[in-house]
Amino acid sequence: MEEKLVLTQEWDKTFPKSEKVDHSKVTFHNRYGITLAADLYIPKAAAGRLPAIAVCGPFGAVKEQAAGLYAQSMAEHGFLTLAFDPSFTGESGGTPRYMASPDINTEDFQAAVDFLSLRDDVDPEKIGIIGICGWGGLALNAAALDTRIKATVTSTMYDMSRVNSNGYFDAEDSEEARYAKRRALNAQRLIDYKSGEYALGGGVADPMPEDAPFYFQDYHSYYKTRRGYHPRSLNSNGGWNVVGCMSFFNQPILAYAGEIRSAVLVMHGEKAHSCYFSRDAFAKLNGDNKELLLIPDAVHTDLYDRMDIIPFDKLADFFQKNLK
Repeated sequence: MEEKLVLTQEWDKTFPKSEKVDHSKVTFHNRYGITLAADLYIPKAAAGRLPAIAVCGPFGAVKEQAAGLYAQSMAEHGFLTLAFDPSFTGESGGTPRYMASPDINTEDFQAAVDFLSLRDDVDPEKIGIIGICGWGGLALNAAALDTRIKATVTSTMYDMSRVNSNGYFDAEDSEEARYAKRRALNAQRLIDYKSGEYALGGGVADPMPEDAPFYFQDYHSYYKTRRGYHPRSLNSNGGWNVVGCMSFFNQPILAYAGEIRSAVLVMHGEKAHSCYFSRDAFAKLNGDNKELLLIPDAVHTDLYDRMDIIPFDKLADFFQKNLK
């Protein structure tokens, strides 16, 4: 039995509504019994069974931000699309709030495929996924597991296992550094258990220190300004729980990326601090249906919402070619 969710019905996205597609709110459940909230986008005057795409990310964002923009844009290109909030975040169910899980969040993508596959207006043999930022790595994990996913796009991806275990740019890639982080996280578990609530780790800093690294400033320019702020977004507000991403330490999500047989397009900004995640993930992939697309001069958040930079025509061509 699905949880009863309270869904906002008015348009509250960070991007304008398209007149070329119909939009509605829907829910579906994953195999852990968590009900997920989603925005469904369907091309106007669509007929018959359509190819479909499920979209999620960035990590710590909500469907009203980049995922929804991608979904709406792909619907304008003729696809039925679904932008969803992951378990424990946004309008989706699951308690406690603000937790992440390599397993459950991979399952969220698979549950979206379940939901789409059984719709009368979707061709179940033509389903793809898009993962943005941290959900790019999780999208690859889902594609390695779910043979129903015929094509995958990752955009400005993070490998959340790697960044949690090794730190940014692998600067903390040592047993000692990981041990220190594990000690701190396990100490926090006792604090949380004793208090009866989970401490938040804090979202994007505001104000951002002038001497902060560029990639922190890049996040601020999106999550803390009119450009991308949303009241339900973790990154725009209090962030994940301090212990929310702990399980990524022990669960490498790209272990079987080399066994993905379906098509994959790995897209990243060439100037993004995070580009090494995509380059290294792409190197794990096998087959002539894999492509690395580097966007010249683009930084990480450019691929969240820059309509002048995100190559939606290219994405549409990729899915049209491979969803067959």
